[in-house]
Amino acid sequence: MADSLKISLAQINPVLGDIAGNAAKITEYRARAADAGADIIVFTEFSIAGYPPEDLIRKPIFADQCEAAIAKLTAVTADAGPAMVVGGPRRADGRLYNCLYFLSGGKIAATVDKQHLPNYGVFDEPRVFDAGTGQQPVEFRGINLGLSVCEDIWFPTVPAALTKAGADVIIAPHGSPYTMDKLDERLTIASQRVRETGLPLILINQVGGQDELVFDGASFVLNGDGGLAVMARSFSEDLIHTQWTKGKQGWQCTPIDAGDGFDEMEALYSALVLGLRDYVNKNGFPGVLVGLSGGVDSALTAAIAVDALGAKRVHSVMMPSRYTSQESLDDAIACAGALGIKHETIDIEPMVGAFSAALAPQFAGLAADTTEENIQARVRGILLMAMSNKLGHMVVATGNKSEMSVGYSTLYGDLCGGFAILKDVYKTKAYELCRWRNANIPQIGLDSPSGDVIPENIITKAPTAELREDQKDQDSLPEYADLDRILEALIEDDCSVEDVVSLGYDEQVVARVEHMLYIAEYKRRQAPPGVKVTSRHLGRDRRYPITNQFRNAARTKDDT
Repeated sequence: MADSLKISLAQINPVLGDIAGNAAKITEYRARAADAGADIIVFTEFSIAGYPPEDLIRKPIFADQCEAAIAKLTAVTADAGPAMVVGGPRRADGRLYNCLYFLSGGKIAATVDKQHLPNYGVFDEPRVFDAGTGQQPVEFRGINLGLSVCEDIWFPTVPAALTKAGADVIIAPHGSPYTMDKLDERLTIASQRVRETGLPLILINQVGGQDELVFDGASFVLNGDGGLAVMARSFSEDLIHTQWTKGKQGWQCTPIDAGDGFDEMEALYSALVLGLRDYVNKNGFPGVLVGLSGGVDSALTAAIAVDALGAKRVHSVMMPSRYTSQESLDDAIACAGALGIKHETIDIEPMVGAFSAALAPQFAGLAADTTEENIQARVRGILLMAMSNKLGHMVVATGNKSEMSVGYSTLYGDLCGGFAILKDVYKTKAYELCRWRNANIPQIGLDSPSGDVIPENIITKAPTAELREDQKDQDSLPEYADLDRILEALIEDDCSVEDVVSLGYDEQVVARVEHMLYIAEYKRRQAPPGVKVTSRHLGRDRRYPITNQFRNAARTKDDT
């Protein structure tokens, strides 16, 4: 019976649906683990297909190809190299499971099905998977491996049952997406399981962007005493070889240096960078287009795009109207120069004039209002989408969560695009990210420029859409510091108006914000996808009806 073991942890970035490519990556990582003398290599949840598969897994041919790839990987283990833990689908008796396959000696030595299927937020696994039942530890060279799929360690029952059945270590492959508090939450949950079972725990997490989700990796190992033995890199693929020995206190992992130690702001910025990078690259776009206005949101979007893709793949366009200030023109040029990106200017005034002339008979006798403002935004949208069609570059929408929440945006105007990178970032947080980026270079950036890539004047001047004379955002909205706190309470915390008022805000203001939040639902349904970074993303996390007359408070006079 062996008293030492080397377990490699493969924190990979799979491409959803690229089954052959994922299998090739798994084979490559196994070869690297074999060179390091590993006995076992552990991959992430549903690693053969990418996670989450959503309704793709309902297609029989998709499951067929996944299972065929698992069979080929099984045959690979007939050599003297390491055994593998690989995630994928398993079908049996008309049921479909989210499964871990333990592959060793050219055989499927064991299968472990996920028991707790998440059905909250972005997850609806009971829609496509059946729940597994209890399983026994997998014995391998004198160690009993308690395999547990992701959500199964977030509850005490599965680890407790594995411990009772004789497990020596819990191994939990994950597909756990990033939010601003998620790593701490994972460590807290894992520490609870270690305290309850007294067993060491391996959590190996996927990395990479998948539509609106970003997986941050940050895999780790906790020893049986609760000590952190291993921490993988965040937001990057990683392969870590861990050494295990059996002593009087059971199996323990030899500690190695911790990972990169991202702070909160770098983690948030990196999530946005990786989310955009993988969305663009995995969908085959040659680059991106950004409408650069001279404001904070477009400047931050451009900076993220450069860090994600490199300056040569980012193209910015300034589209001034009669209301665009020289200050904004100068700021946009300065930002593009600091980032090293191609920048062009297209005057939209002739096109706005053409629309106005065409609509003059229909608008005769009617006062100018937001209609004329929205025409400007929609002209810009037409230009960006035309350039996207011709050049192949994807348009990145620049709106933030504060604006999208209350509908301070224009359908088919500034909401157009393929991806909205700041969709889940409040305006106040956008300012913080600008400050952070000017003072730091992200570790995962690609040839990222240093210094003030977002000019100071962009950060300090009053925000404005510049769609009418002397316009400021605060003409239509509360101060962003107040608006964001109110929205956070209404969206993330599901507070009532009374709850928010108790925080010190005026009831009429809160009621108006709540009303704007509800009536903008139809706009958000038509907005581009964007990276999820909070606990309540304006997408599948928040599934509110468009037709909705519920209001927690009486409508204010100006809302009726």
